[in-house]
Amino acid sequence: MAIHPQIQAITRRVALGAVAGLVSAPALAQRCDIGPPPHEKGPLVFMDYDQVELDAAYAQGYYEPLAERIQSRLGARSAEARVRLGEPQRFRYGPSEIEQLDIFRTDQARAPIFVYIHGGTWRHGTALTSAFSAEMFVKAGAHFVALDFASVTAVGGDLGVLADQVRRGIAWVYQNASTFHGDPERLYVGGHSSGGHLCGVALVTDWQKDFGHPANLIKGGLCMSGMYDMKPVRISWRRNYINFTDEMEDAVSPQRHIGRLHAPVIVTYGTFETPEFQRQSGDFAAAVKAAGKQVELVQALNYHHLEMAETLGNPYGPNGRAALALMKLETA
Repeated sequence: MAIHPQIQAITRRVALGAVAGLVSAPALAQRCDIGPPPHEKGPLVFMDYDQVELDAAYAQGYYEPLAERIQSRLGARSAEARVRLGEPQRFRYGPSEIEQLDIFRTDQARAPIFVYIHGGTWRHGTALTSAFSAEMFVKAGAHFVALDFASVTAVGGDLGVLADQVRRGIAWVYQNASTFHGDPERLYVGGHSSGGHLCGVALVTDWQKDFGHPANLIKGGLCMSGMYDMKPVRISWRRNYINFTDEMEDAVSPQRHIGRLHAPVIVTYGTFETPEFQRQSGDFAAAVKAAGKQVELVQALNYHHLEMAETLGNPYGPNGRAALALMKLETA
């Protein structure tokens, strides 16, 4: 996950302030500023947020000072997983170079499949660095599939392109499951952050109309720390690299299309995440429940945003536990 330029400046000030504090105050008195920088409250732009507050609520670094360290750790854990499990099989699911996916295979025949959609503000992240949770799934008896898809900045700021690629990647997995001894009738999808958003988009896809596949192609979804209505995102700082239109905002807002949801969903978030990521998760789960659909909301106490991603590789962490429960698998 890249750090927003303003965040780097804030983090630097926090670090310098902490060093100065070591000289002037007892250790127990130290504090780390979390949230938007001090400012005079401006005009409201969404709910009770002014522009500074809304921008901060969609920029993780204001609430997770150690984000870069955790991201580095996830990269290291992904590399370690490739050593322990061996290199994954890599397949192309579409015509462009980026449209490929990695499959870490379990040794069980006709095993369930978990498709992972990485986060990274729709701009960063790869299948290569998404392997940190593969070992848990493989040891539990499931194939782990990590999708690659375009950065939104490489496709003119159009989130619809990413949504289409993710859908086609999932459809490829369903169509080709037998080639890697996967069970197409036990296909599950999960994503974190911007990947959690794309997971939500996949869950409300009309698979029958758009692909000729069963409407319930996906048997369960794990939406981790995501965004499900694009209205506030559109007016946040992310508008600088996403070319929102009214049509795009509506099309890629899963919360507006819950009628097409056919799979049970688990929605998770950490209590140390930004206020908007917490609100978006709670509102999405509430909307799914109000529509009479099966949903579980997991509030993970004392977890930051990237820490939540990391727990997907831990069978006793909030996301690992949720994934295994969704797939009806036991810990290794």
